Amino acid sequence: MEWADDIKKLKIRTNAETKNDIMAALNFNAEGIGLCRTEHMFFESDRIVHVRDMIIAQTIESRESALKKILPMQRSDFKGIFELMREMPVNIRLLDMPLHEFLPNKEEEMREVAEAAGIEINLVKHRCKQLHEVNPMLGHRGSRIGITYPEIYKMQATAIFEAMVEVKKSGIKPSVEIMVPLIATEKEMIILKELIENVAKEISEQHGEKLDYQIGTMIELPRSALISHKIAEHAEYMSYGTNDLSQTTFGLSRDDSSTFIPEYVEKGIFLGDPFVSLDQEGVGELIKISALRARQTRKNIKLGICGEHGGDPASIRFFNDLGFDYVSCSPYRIPIARLAAAQSVIESAISESISSGKKISI
Repeated sequence: MEWADDIKKLKIRTNAETKNDIMAALNFNAEGIGLCRTEHMFFESDRIVHVRDMIIAQTIESRESALKKILPMQRSDFKGIFELMREMPVNIRLLDMPLHEFLPNKEEEMREVAEAAGIEINLVKHRCKQLHEVNPMLGHRGSRIGITYPEIYKMQATAIFEAMVEVKKSGIKPSVEIMVPLIATEKEMIILKELIENVAKEISEQHGEKLDYQIGTMIELPRSALISHKIAEHAEYMSYGTNDLSQTTFGLSRDDSSTFIPEYVEKGIFLGDPFVSLDQEGVGELIKISALRARQTRKNIKLGICGEHGGDPASIRFFNDLGFDYVSCSPYRIPIARLAAAQSVIESAISESISSGKKISI
């Protein structure tokens, strides 16, 4: 593995937000966190009631009141992550999941939310029905939450920056990337970047601390891939959410297509499961176009991926050849990714040697 690390060019990060997953990733020599999913933190038993209180709120004031209870919990989460990761990069994705997925389904839980919020249970039931979506993957999620409920993203940004200030006092200099998910338009990126920067400025001035952070986005829609030159004017890095990008490009549901994909593979329609190994002909072509256009706007823009393909050797070869900076995968796939990243360098060198007639140089 040391030989692999000496040869590989891609950084290997991990998708993790819990202490156990982060420790496992560090034991496998992860070089940072490529995806910290903040919505997973919202489900913790000590905060889910407050999260539900925030979601069913009918006014900004009542929503902000609930968010104030969640803020110290989020701050503590981020502080713990920064203390574990030290100065390695941590890519934090702001809330992405549709809000209705946090709401209760059982009468008893609805009653608990109603009591916590000081409202009638019928109002809770009404809000649950109101927020329900038929196709939530393409619904009110990601950046759309930040646009319609900016106070949620403001709370998360506050928690991130306050945690950074706290750990800096102990000598840790966290390297933080804040990722805005599901961007489809340039204007969304402009609005939400400004929101985050305003929070950072306020906290920096309040504590007299300079904060080291970058703001980027996740490319998971064909439209955002095609307008990457515009998004890159505002995003300092781009992470490709290859799971959703594959879904939106194919028009396939990853959760439902497993019933017929084996037959498609058997009949030669698909070379393999596109959610296991990247479809380089279609989805990969979109990523190529996106990377090219992004680099035209911001020459040295940081590019990475955080989908399941980050642990697939064939996909890693593809991203290595595109000159990406990192891939991110689940903790237990890190050894595979490290080895595949090194093999990709060697395979590329062999291909170049054969085509040019020159000796291999690594």
